[in-house]
Amino acid sequence: MAMIKVVNEYCDQLLHQKQYSEHTVNNYKRQILDFINYLADRVKVWQEVSSQDIRLWMAHHHRNGASASTIGLKLSSLRGFLDYLVAKKAIKTNPAIGLRGPKKPKRLPKNIDVDSLNHFIDSLPESEPIEIRDKAMIELLYSAGIRLSELSAMDLDSINFSDQTLRVLGKGRKIREVPFGTAACNLIKKWLKNRVAFIKDPKEKALFLSNRGQRLGNRSIQQRLNYWGKRQGLTDVLHPHKLRHSCATHVLESSSDLRAVQELLGHASISTTQIYTHLDFQHLAKTYDAAHPRARKNKKDNK
Repeated sequence: MAMIKVVNEYCDQLLHQKQYSEHTVNNYKRQILDFINYLADRVKVWQEVSSQDIRLWMAHHHRNGASASTIGLKLSSLRGFLDYLVAKKAIKTNPAIGLRGPKKPKRLPKNIDVDSLNHFIDSLPESEPIEIRDKAMIELLYSAGIRLSELSAMDLDSINFSDQTLRVLGKGRKIREVPFGTAACNLIKKWLKNRVAFIKDPKEKALFLSNRGQRLGNRSIQQRLNYWGKRQGLTDVLHPHKLRHSCATHVLESSSDLRAVQELLGHASISTTQIYTHLDFQHLAKTYDAAHPRARKNKKDNK
């Protein structure tokens, strides 16, 4: 019980002081409690936890078919909690420091090629208010490369029409400014004229509303995109992440400015952007061979 009590204190700090989302905190808590259950009667207090205990815990889940991502989340959750115990002087050192989870494969999300995506968006109808709303959301997801959660969280004052920028609340509650295109700008203006018909509460500030006049949630947005993807004959499921990835890929292909794409997407690390935008070794090698004056091979060497 003493071990669980300090876990609850840690989760309260994440929720109320650090303002982590309730979903994230509950996920962290679940992983830490799983570790406590694994220890069972072998360890009574946190001071007795060793690196070997943590290794055995990870190995246990690996044997039971847990993915590398799942084990990585478990380790990260526990490491953060143990850091908290060190800060409180409840333990001297963090036994999770230096431990690594299994290497996870880097999977790249699929993007839609420029011509196909342009044709898809242009073919979307906009005669009915709901059609205008949905097309504006799709255009904005692709135009600005924003996340699903960032789109659903947008308020009326998130948009600056004068310079065509969005104020986006991203991961870690970090705010960033991102540009959006003229096509998206025109559709949002058209939606705002139709939005008044959806308003049930004049105080509602959400940009995109449901038929009930409430903020359109993540799940509803996903369902609307899936609906339009099927209706317009797309072979794959259309989801917000695919539009975000397509935006990043198309901007990078045109500009080759990796840093700009990193800022656009709100990535803390450029290594994330590299994976996200297909900057694999082959692409880098071809760019190097074509651009570096000392990379050009001597024809005699090839004989």
